[in-house]
Amino acid sequence: MGGTRGGSVTVKAPGKINVFFRVGALQEDGYHDVASLYQAVSLFEEVTATHADGFSVRFAGPVDGSELPCDDSNLAIAAAKLLAARTGYSGGVDLTVLKRVPIAGGMGGGSADAAATLVACDELWGTGLGRSGLLSLAAELGADVPFALEGGTAVGTGRGDELSPALAQGTFHWVLALSDAGLSTPVVYRALDEHRDRHVSDLGPQPDLVKVETAVLQAVRVGDASSLAEAMHNDLQVAALKLAPELTEILELGESRGALAGIVSGSGPTIAFLVGSPQEAAELRTVLGRRGMRALTVTGPVPGARVI
Repeated sequence: MGGTRGGSVTVKAPGKINVFFRVGALQEDGYHDVASLYQAVSLFEEVTATHADGFSVRFAGPVDGSELPCDDSNLAIAAAKLLAARTGYSGGVDLTVLKRVPIAGGMGGGSADAAATLVACDELWGTGLGRSGLLSLAAELGADVPFALEGGTAVGTGRGDELSPALAQGTFHWVLALSDAGLSTPVVYRALDEHRDRHVSDLGPQPDLVKVETAVLQAVRVGDASSLAEAMHNDLQVAALKLAPELTEILELGESRGALAGIVSGSGPTIAFLVGSPQEAAELRTVLGRRGMRALTVTGPVPGARVI
C-alpha cells in the first residue's frame, strides 16, 4: 500500500471515565491486578500526522501541553516509532496534537494520543495493519491505549489491558469537574497500598484477583443511570482524596446539587458526576462554574479512534 495521496491525516480519539475500578493486592512484581469498566466519552484528542523524515510532536488546543515531553517518553512518539519499527517503514512523521483531555487527570489523554497516532500513521504511511493489527501494538504501549482505539464501553482486567466489550445501551450524561493540579498515577497507587497496610485490621487482606461487579454491567446493559449511580466505585478514590483533600468538597457539592453520584475518575483528580439528563448536566456545570471550577459536560459511550 502506498499511503495517502494528501500530505496529512487527522484522527480523533476519546478520553475515558473509569465508571468502576477495583484494585487487587500488591504483587511481588510491584503491579496490581485491576478490574475496570471504562466508558469512552465525548472529549476528544485530535492528532494530525504529516509526512516527515524524523519524528516530532507539538501541542495545541485548550489544554496547555507546553510542559509535556516531546521525546521518546511521549506516548504519541512512542506509538509512531513502534509502528514504523514493526512494519519496516523507513520515514518519519510530524505530529500535531490538539489537546482537550486534561493532563494527568485520570482520563487517559496520553493514551488517546497514542491510539490516534497509530491510526493516523497507519493511514498516512499505508502500512495497512488496520484496527485489528494495531490492537496488539496498542497493548504494548500501555493499559489504556487499546481502549482508546476501540472506544465504547469495555471491561478491562489484568493490568487493565485485557479488554472485552461490554454491552451498553442508551447515552449517559456526565459533568466533569477539572482540577488545575494533576495527580501522578504511581503516587496514588502507593498511597492506596499505604492506606491498606495501615488499616489492614479493618479492611482485611486484599484479594489477588478482582472483577467488575454484575450490578455495574447490568446498569450499562439496560442504560439505567440511577442503577449505575448506585454501582459506581473506585478503589483509588480514597487515596486520591487523601492526596488532594479539596476533591472531597467538590464531590459533596455535586452530589448535593443534583448529581446522581460522583466519582474520582481513575487516579484522579478529575471528578465525574453522573446526572440524569442534558438539562441537569447544564445546571450542575453552571453551579460548579460559579464556584470557580472548570467543568465540562460530556456523554458516553462514544466510538474509539477514527479518521476525520
